[in-house]
Amino acid sequence: MTIHAPSVRELLARRAPGFSLEQPFYISPEVYELDLQAIFYRDWLYAIPACQLGKTGSYVTLRIGAYEVVIVRGRDAEIRAFHNSCRHRGSLICAAREGQVARLVCPYHQWTYELDGKLIWANDMGPGFNAADYGLKPVSLRNLGGLIYICLSDSPPDFDLFAQRIRPYVEVHDLVDAKVAFTSTIVEKGNWKLVWENNRECYHCSSNHPALCRSFPLDPEIAGVQADGCVSERLQAHFDRCEAAGAPAQFHLSADGQYRAARMPLQGRAVSYTMDGKAAVARNLGRVAPSDAGTLLLFHYPSTWNHFLPDHSLTFRVTPVGPTETEVTTTWLVHKDAVEGVDYDLKRLSEVWIATNDEDREIVETNQKGILSPAYGPGPYSPGQESGVSQFVDWYAEALQRAPAPLQVAAE
Repeated sequence: MTIHAPSVRELLARRAPGFSLEQPFYISPEVYELDLQAIFYRDWLYAIPACQLGKTGSYVTLRIGAYEVVIVRGRDAEIRAFHNSCRHRGSLICAAREGQVARLVCPYHQWTYELDGKLIWANDMGPGFNAADYGLKPVSLRNLGGLIYICLSDSPPDFDLFAQRIRPYVEVHDLVDAKVAFTSTIVEKGNWKLVWENNRECYHCSSNHPALCRSFPLDPEIAGVQADGCVSERLQAHFDRCEAAGAPAQFHLSADGQYRAARMPLQGRAVSYTMDGKAAVARNLGRVAPSDAGTLLLFHYPSTWNHFLPDHSLTFRVTPVGPTETEVTTTWLVHKDAVEGVDYDLKRLSEVWIATNDEDREIVETNQKGILSPAYGPGPYSPGQESGVSQFVDWYAEALQRAPAPLQVAAE
């Protein structure tokens, strides 16, 4: 008997709003490939904080699906991104996750590139060879107030509207004056959409995140998205107070649902993500005057959520590495002149989110194992607690609807 293998479009057409996705969206190699082609290879992706590349020649490498990328600070202080593939025979040029170099030199045959990507030396290539034709292939890059975004597409979507809307929220945090205090990278054995779904609600927080709940509120309005875009009077009063003090705070959700920014209060008297709720860093990063301004929550699908506080900032990068594996990188940023052991204690600064990330990893992995069962079927989201999850899944479904081809998935 022939079993019909549904197309992704068929799966989307029968999707019930307010319910989780069908099993193939979380386990299928074909859907994973479509996610890469339709989303990660086409959208702007958060890469790193610009301060991570503090010196000339400092670089980081990223792998996004099949693409290898190197991001490097040039002699002119500009940060650029290139495909990390030598124009000779394709070798990786930079194999380490990060480092510092005088020039970009291919380890295979020593083709040598300037930090701006120009080929400046290639041995014994004959009289007809023109080095100008073989510079590194560039990757589109934008610097948004100290946050580096890249796009792998040859025709990137518009970035300017996002930058225009979000820059005022971010620039008061002075990320250009930041340094990296700590970076954590973990691999969660779950589909990237499960990582996002877990992030977009705090329905699970009280029973899973004891450290985070000391400072992050359980109010579903903080993590969620109201259907009509409205906010409560209490939250609006917080926004207005922060704005009056010079810290943009108003709730903003983009028309297509891809990004949101809002400056949300923390729990009770908490002012930072610490076990006692007190500031983690004595020297603030930025110019957010109210110590209880809370956290600027910024997400931009598909690659990043962020927390910007008066004393320090955190960036999170989400990168799928397989149908059921996702890399999550968290970076803690402090003022460049803050001194470890004097202005902050690294354990105290990082312990809440190290614990929370590991707890979330366990949640996502357990969720993934359950979805692998043939008995799994889509379940309903809580309208009061999981509105943010519904909003993410709606955005994802609409992004796939714009995909060029109706991929078939393996029969269930």
